[in-house]
Amino acid sequence: MGSLAFSLRGSAAGFGIPVLLGRGSAYDGVMKTLGIVVGIVLALGIAGHVSGNQPDRDAVAAASEELGIAFGRQRIDVGEVTLNVVFAGPADGAPVVLLHGFPEFWYAWRGPAAVLARAGFRVIVPDQRGYNRSDKPAGTENYHLRHLVRDIEGLADALGYERISIGCQDMGSGVGWRFLMEHPDRVDRFAVVNAGHPVAWRTLGDGVESDISWYRTFIQLPWIPGFAARVNNWALLANSLRDTSAPGAFGEEEMDQLRSAWDRDGAIHTMGDWYRADFWDWERSDEEARIDRPVLILLSEYDAFIPPDAAHATRDWADEFTLIELGSGSHWVTAEEPERIGDLLTAFFGSVNGDHLQNDEKPTQISVSEE
Repeated sequence: MGSLAFSLRGSAAGFGIPVLLGRGSAYDGVMKTLGIVVGIVLALGIAGHVSGNQPDRDAVAAASEELGIAFGRQRIDVGEVTLNVVFAGPADGAPVVLLHGFPEFWYAWRGPAAVLARAGFRVIVPDQRGYNRSDKPAGTENYHLRHLVRDIEGLADALGYERISIGCQDMGSGVGWRFLMEHPDRVDRFAVVNAGHPVAWRTLGDGVESDISWYRTFIQLPWIPGFAARVNNWALLANSLRDTSAPGAFGEEEMDQLRSAWDRDGAIHTMGDWYRADFWDWERSDEEARIDRPVLILLSEYDAFIPPDAAHATRDWADEFTLIELGSGSHWVTAEEPERIGDLLTAFFGSVNGDHLQNDEKPTQISVSEE
């Protein structure tokens, strides 16, 4: 068995199979068969990869038509990168920044955003770095949480807002919580779907996600997840979304928008860099982690990815804390119940006022732009 293992190891250099079989018809037959198998695998791999190729789709126009709201889009330099940012609602409305998670993009918030815009808020929904039409810097280190937080700070600065309200979900919640802890003076109100205070997770122990974290381990592999995701027209991601959400939450039109976003400029790889980066490295005191701004958690009943424990434990870390148990919905409740989520956010964020502007400045008027 030792000699067999040695010969097989040698095959990496092209020697192992000849040593085992010897030159001749048997060896030639094996090599021919091996060549055919390798060729088939490569062909299937290429075909699967090509099947992920997508046309350019205009999610802004699609959302505007679907919801009867004038969404606009502009690329905004936020310091380190330029983000694609979508807007809705009056330019002088109180600003609400909505942060998406994986594997979505700004489009995930379109339903609640429309409700907020009709209520008079200025809704600001960026594609976060690495996603869809935003910049995708090379290198995993560029997706560390400190960079993602700076993006939101830079976005508020670029638009002239001293303070903003934040709504977030999934990986966007990590960005939102960190921004809130580092810049509490810049946040009016903070709302999050399902994800509790990050330090609350620590108090619950490492086993809280033991049964649902396998996919995070897979995504941390370099390149392989991105190539696997493309196979069969993005079946891996599409099936995951549909299997963990209510029927109809992700129709074919919604999936087509997502497929285009995943394919755009290799976004599927930089999206994964969020997981490969050292996403959370909070090294400050527990006292610095306490929140004195109003916090709302909307807790779905059937989240396959985030257990509810940390949401409940957040009351120990927030001075003004409201938890609303929805009694329905999944991890993707913004897609399943967009109007309900929008109504709850509207009530929480409160009435429109002008205290959010720096030096009585007015934010830039944004109109639909074509790319």
